[in-house]
Amino acid sequence: MERTALTTAEPFDDRTPIYQQIADRVRHAILSGDLQEEAQVMSTTQYATTYRINPATAAKAMSTLVDEGLLHKRRGLGMFVCPGARDLLRTRRRATFWDDSMRPVLEEARALGITTDQLVDYLKEQP
Repeated sequence: MERTALTTAEPFDDRTPIYQQIADRVRHAILSGDLQEEAQVMSTTQYATTYRINPATAAKAMSTLVDEGLLHKRRGLGMFVCPGARDLLRTRRRATFWDDSMRPVLEEARALGITTDQLVDYLKEQP
């Protein structure tokens, strides 16, 4: 089994708790396909060392992801991405996409006088 680590060692911001930021990074890696099903995730010790954080912070992030059904622990081996985790994330994100992401864009477009046809044309032009 190949061990997969997130290679982005970007600093954390001050707006949200670090454990949430770690969980978000793992979610993003699963959603983007950088972390495949059954891929091993960095251990809490590796996270603590890589990001210079308290191991308990990394453990809280992993626990959150386990509770969400995205990761599972294999005793003595570590944490792994659950089968179906990517589909689960997609389903959850699609449920909130329109209200959380598109509604503010549409409101801003209307305020700027951008028509629905212009928005559609723009979207069609994108790769």
